Amino acid sequence: MATTTVHQTKWWSGGKSPFNMEYGKLMMWYFLMSDAFTFGAFLISYGSIRFSQNFWPDPNVVFNAFPGAGHANLPLAFVSVMTFILIISSVTMVLAVHAGHKGDKEGVIKWMFWTIIGGLAFLGCQAWEWHHLITGEHAVLVDGKIDLIGQTMGGNPWGDLVEDNTALTAALNNTSHETLVHLAHEYPTGGTVVAMEALEKMSDGQLAGMVDITHAHIRETGPIAFGGYFYGITGFHGFHVFSGVVINIIMLIMTQKDVFKNRGHYLMIEKAGLYWHFVDLVWVFVFLCFYLI
Repeated sequence: MATTTVHQTKWWSGGKSPFNMEYGKLMMWYFLMSDAFTFGAFLISYGSIRFSQNFWPDPNVVFNAFPGAGHANLPLAFVSVMTFILIISSVTMVLAVHAGHKGDKEGVIKWMFWTIIGGLAFLGCQAWEWHHLITGEHAVLVDGKIDLIGQTMGGNPWGDLVEDNTALTAALNNTSHETLVHLAHEYPTGGTVVAMEALEKMSDGQLAGMVDITHAHIRETGPIAFGGYFYGITGFHGFHVFSGVVINIIMLIMTQKDVFKNRGHYLMIEKAGLYWHFVDLVWVFVFLCFYLI
């Protein structure tokens, strides 16, 4: 009876084999690579649109608010806090993975908990930033009148400053009563603030004379594409952070239930760590494109 000999190809014959990687970790690297292409495509598209425009909003003007600071001009201060929070969460994730390598269950629980807190804090900061931009009331010259708009997908208040006082004075005469009340309260001539109740009883002509148009920093509308790209890309990244927080919560629960201890390894913590570090790395590029350049 004939025998069949099976020949197995030996792919590597020296040193440590580069193919000797745990299957799940390899698949995570494949996923992260494909996700990097997606973010790269978004950012390249953003760059191509931005540099094809004659004007683009100045990030020092757009992102100058800070919670509880009122009208203080603090360019990029808040987003720097957000970035610091995300970087610290990456450090705590490294410590969680390191604890997993040593089989330290309590260490994994502690550092995973702080990583989750960091992710939630970042999402909270991003929610405040979005809310502040969307609900903000910025004076913009539109169709011969002054309007108050926020940064939305369909409106951009960060255009060029209008320096023609004659045009602004004429625009005040066409502006609605509600807008004039707001402008007279926020930017009063001489710096004397008048109560809203008193302003609402005044005529449009009186209100127009009380507005200090120099300090109102009235602008033209900016490029509409800015809002779409900003909310689209930062929202896509925020979804990744949210997904990472959910994954980390699941990993924390599994650690507490001794799932990894019974398996004899904490490889799942390492895979979750790869994803979390990727999210942090992507934020560096998002931060660069939207907040610095």
